[in-house]
Amino acid sequence: MSEEVKQEEQDEKETEIDVNAVPEESTESQEAGDEKSSAEGEAGADGEKTDAEKKIEELEKEVADLKDKYLRSVADFQNLRKRSIQEKQETYDYANTSLLKDLLDSLDNFDRTVEAAANATDPKSIADGVSMINRSLVSMLENKYNLASYGEVGDAFDPDIHEAIGKSDDPVAEPVLKAVYLKGYKLKDRVIRHAKVMVSMPDGSVKADEKSADDKAASDSEKTE
Repeated sequence: MSEEVKQEEQDEKETEIDVNAVPEESTESQEAGDEKSSAEGEAGADGEKTDAEKKIEELEKEVADLKDKYLRSVADFQNLRKRSIQEKQETYDYANTSLLKDLLDSLDNFDRTVEAAANATDPKSIADGVSMINRSLVSMLENKYNLASYGEVGDAFDPDIHEAIGKSDDPVAEPVLKAVYLKGYKLKDRVIRHAKVMVSMPDGSVKADEKSADDKAASDSEKTE
């Protein structure tokens, strides 16, 4: 083998050694860099986890506060609803207290009349006592509670306020009340009980014009008197 060939082989071996040596150093540096990057990454991850945990804790606390407020609101609403129902029931139960207190005087007078009737010898005195109680009671209901009775014989029949329980054909020009079995009552302008009446129906013998003339003559007679 010549000197030149040996020299080339020698150069090739040296080159191989140098080439192998460089990657090892490079690998060690890369590994060190990777470890550093990994450590930095882990540190960053730990920091993000802490922030997330704090955020979660804040949200959980906020949710707990909102839940507490909601439950308190529901409880307050339920209590208010119960009080409202109770107040309405009490208003309904005791709505007639004022009226009943006013009726007590009439009841007391009736008790006195009953006691007096046990030893009374004059029936008229008992009747007068009852009449007095009736007038007092009617006056109180009319003046204080706006309760008014209606329904008199001769009034024009009105199906809106009268309940006809019978009728007869009579010499009248229009339906009128022939008899009143039960008076009707109005509370202010509202009918609370219809009057039960007997109605006289026109039998055709009296014309409306004739009735008007009769009414005019009666009116003129009253003015003359």
